[in-house]
Formats: sequence, C-alpha cells, structure tokens
Amino acid sequence: MEIISPLLPYYSKHGAELILGVTATNYDQKAIRLEAFSRPLWGLVPFWAGGGNSREFEEIYLSGLAAGTDPESEEYWGGFHAFDQRFVEMAAISYGLILAPDKLWEPLSDGTKDNLVKWLGGINQYELPVCNWVLFAVLVNIALKKLGREYDAEKLEIYLKGAESFYLGDGWYQDGDSGQKDYYVSFAIHFYSLFYAKVMKEEDPKRCRTYIERAELFGKQFIYWFDENGAALPYGRSLTYRFSQVSFFCACLMAGAEPFSTGVMKGLIVRHLCDWMKKPVFDRTDILTIGYGYPNLVMGERYNGPGSPYWALKTFAVLMLPDEHPFWQAEAEPLPPLEEQKALPFADMLIHRYPGHVTGFVPGKYSPAGHGQTPSKYAKFAYDTGFSFNVAKSVWEVHEAAPDSMLAFYINGYVYVRRICDDFHVTEREVVSRWRPFEGINVETIIIPNEKGHIRKHIIESDRDCTAYDCGFAVEIDVAEEKLLAGETFAQVKNFYSECKVSIISGNGKGEVIVADPNTNLLHPMTRIPAICYQIAKGKNEIITEITAECRKRG
Repeated sequence: MEIISPLLPYYSKHGAELILGVTATNYDQKAIRLEAFSRPLWGLVPFWAGGGNSREFEEIYLSGLAAGTDPESEEYWGGFHAFDQRFVEMAAISYGLILAPDKLWEPLSDGTKDNLVKWLGGINQYELPVCNWVLFAVLVNIALKKLGREYDAEKLEIYLKGAESFYLGDGWYQDGDSGQKDYYVSFAIHFYSLFYAKVMKEEDPKRCRTYIERAELFGKQFIYWFDENGAALPYGRSLTYRFSQVSFFCACLMAGAEPFSTGVMKGLIVRHLCDWMKKPVFDRTDILTIGYGYPNLVMGERYNGPGSPYWALKTFAVLMLPDEHPFWQAEAEPLPPLEEQKALPFADMLIHRYPGHVTGFVPGKYSPAGHGQTPSKYAKFAYDTGFSFNVAKSVWEVHEAAPDSMLAFYINGYVYVRRICDDFHVTEREVVSRWRPFEGINVETIIIPNEKGHIRKHIIESDRDCTAYDCGFAVEIDVAEEKLLAGETFAQVKNFYSECKVSIISGNGKGEVIVADPNTNLLHPMTRIPAICYQIAKGKNEIITEITAECRKRG
C-alpha cells in the first residue's frame, strides 16, 4: 500500500478521476484521468483477491465506477471512438470485476451495474488496433460472461484468434502488425493469456493449456533479459512501466505456469523490485513519474500520461496467491545456470551475459510507425542492463543526438543513425544487418560479442565524403572518480563502478568523448559517450571497432 497510498489526495470529488499532473498525451484529458484511476487496480485487485482490505480505496472505486459510467455525472468517462484509450483502461476494471467482484461489483446498485455493463460493452462496437489491444476486449467479454451479463461471444472468439495470429513459435509472440518483440510480449500478451488460463480453464481447457505451455517456453528465454542483480534489459518502448518488466513471472505464479521453480521466480521478482526501489522513480510526494531511472519526459511516448506508470503494479499479481501458496514460504533463489551467450531467434536478439551486466545485441528492425524515439529504443547495436541507452534531444548536433551504441553519420549539420534495416540475420555467434542511414549510403554491420565486450565491423558504400562516429555505451559521469580519456586510437569513460572503452582496429579515425546532453540517458541524468570519429571517403570503406565494457555492483 505504500506505493498507492500517496494517490489518495488526488482523486476527484466522486472518485472517477485521478489527477496526477498536467502533461498531455495523444488522447483527451478525460481519458488521461480515467487511465490514472484504472491503473492502480493492477495492484489493488490482487491485494483484495488475496484477502486484503482497504476501506478508503474500496469506497473510492465504488463511487468512481458509478460516476464514471453515469452519462448524467460530471465525471462521466464519455463515449467512444476507434482506437480509444478508454478501451485500454477497461482491462484493469475487468481484472477487478473477475477477481474481486465482492469489492467492485456486488456492492453496486442495479442501475450502476447496468451503466457499467453498457459502458464496458462499448469496446465491442469499435475497431481495435491489430496488436495487444485485442486482449483488452477479451478481458472485458470474460468479465461480462463471468458476471452473467450480455457479452459478445463472437467478438471474444475473433479476438482470441487474432491474438493467436501473433504467435511466432518457441513461446514468442510479436505485438500484432507492428512486428515488435519487446516487453509487450511479456507484460501484455503473455500476462493476459496467463490470466485467461487462470480464470477460463474449465470453459476453455485446451487453449488454457496452450497458454501455459507457451509461457513456460518463453520464460526459459526471457530470463536472459535479467542480470544477476535483478535489473532488466532497457529495450523498446513503454519503459516508463518500469518494474512491470518482471510481471510475466508474477503471472506465471498466478496461473500455475512453471518455467522455473517457485524459488527462482521469487528470487528474480524480489531482486528486480529491490533494484527499482533504489532508483529515484517517485517524486517528492511519492507519485510514480514518467521516466525510467529518474523523471524524464524526453524518453516518453505520446501515450505516457501522468498515471501511465502505474501499469507497473501488474507485478503485484502475486498478492492474490493464497497464504498456503509455496511462493510465501520459498527462499528467494539466485538465477539458475544460464548460457554465457544465447541467440533468441524469435526475438531477433543475441544475448551475452557479462559479470554484473547483460547485453542484448539486435539488428535494428522495427516498425516505422513509432510512438516516440523509436530508433533509440530499437535500432542501437547493443542494449545493456548496466548502462541503459540514450534518447535524442534533436538530430542537429552529435551531443544532442547522444548516439550511444550507434554508428552516427554527420552530414550537413545533421546526425543520421540506423533507420531503415533492409535485411538481417542473428546467429549464435553474430548479428548482421544491412541498413541505410541516408540516401546514397549503404552499410553492412557485423556485431561479434566476446568476453570483454564486442567487435563491430562496418562495410560502408557511400556516395560522399562524410564523418561517422562509432559510439560505445553511455557512462555516468556525475559520480566521484570519473575519468575521460581520448587518444589517436581509442576513447574511454570510466567511473568507480563502470567503464567503457572503444578502440580502432581498422579505419581512419580518432578517439573522442561525446558530451551527451543532460537527461538523454534513461538511467543516468549525466553521461559521456566514448567514440571513434571516422572519416568516411566516397566509395567503399571498411572500419572495425572494439568496444569493451565493465560493470561492478554499486554500493
């Protein structure tokens, strides 16, 4: 309750709106306030389902459901349109109606129940994006079915089959027609599928068994995204949802899936939460902020509102586990033995586990229909649990572009990075991609991890002379003992707990330390980026850079 109790002063008069800030999204203010109202339910509902009680929140949410669904109320959440954010927020409400009807349904008046059912049914009248959103409609229709109210059985089956079309194999999905393989696979598609498996096993046993089996396959690979200290790989969009990164394993416990022993999953969950609680992710009034390792609007997406970060409360699905569940008695165990280097072919990723940190190497294939900072979130060469990554403030100057783990071309005063990936392949040894940063420039990049870092080989065909920066990880410098070095053949940034060095193996270049703009890195407000500045000649060029990195546990 410590995470959500600070919200209490900010609910509206009738409880249907939660007002946490003034920043905007691509949806209206009414939906922003509904989002903030609904997302604490991801934590409250399992708390209630597990036997917990909180009179203040129970009264707020009963009042809020009544006001929010009453067309005559000043706090009515409103009607709908295609791709409406209100459909997203129906998921948490449906979660509550299924798991905690004694708190959110039974105390309602008959008129309020009718209003709520009618409002939820609106999701069946509109088109949904072809992505994880189809599962919001699944949750809504299951809730209506469980409550004995009218639901759309045909739409329910259509959307279940739609989610099935996202399945790739070996436990992996992609997020609909975007093709993205990121945390939405874990904290959306698998989470909702596992919830379905928990509550629909009698009505739909075959599909539920399939969801459990897929989760167990996925979990054995997804665990590679976490380092020994509990930190998860910063990669992809929606990172402001923070500790929802581990919610997949909480959903496994909820549904009885066993990719690992209860002790291993408990250990990972505990370490992950401890890692997050050390970071300044709350403001001075203890409200979760938009950002990652600290408050940061630069990294946000167009759909990140003041209440969005409370999606992180999905991790508290474990609170619904009964007192006799083995989770509560189990010792928090360390990670099981894992391979040092492992290809995740359905994730288009090669993972290397280093002492104290984990690096994911990717080819940079992503949907062009981005939500914000897409090249930074999907197209860097390497993503790391210890260093995180930077997002660009602009493409006007290199320090504003802050292009860590990228080959950044500087042309006519602008910075161009890996944008269009024409082809790629990922093996157990390397990641190869062919890409175009700029018209007239074609690049083939081969990434080969090794025990100290990785080697990058770039074969560049250019129709012009230009400059390109091959950049290492961004290193925090606002700490004691930072050290910045640059020479003819290398550049290095070092502090007392981490360091990164880039060195020329082949090519016409020189070491340089890029002074990244403040607040561009997701974990650290101030970073520097070691880089090699190469001179690219018209015609064919081949450059090879070595990147070494080290992380030691802080404090």
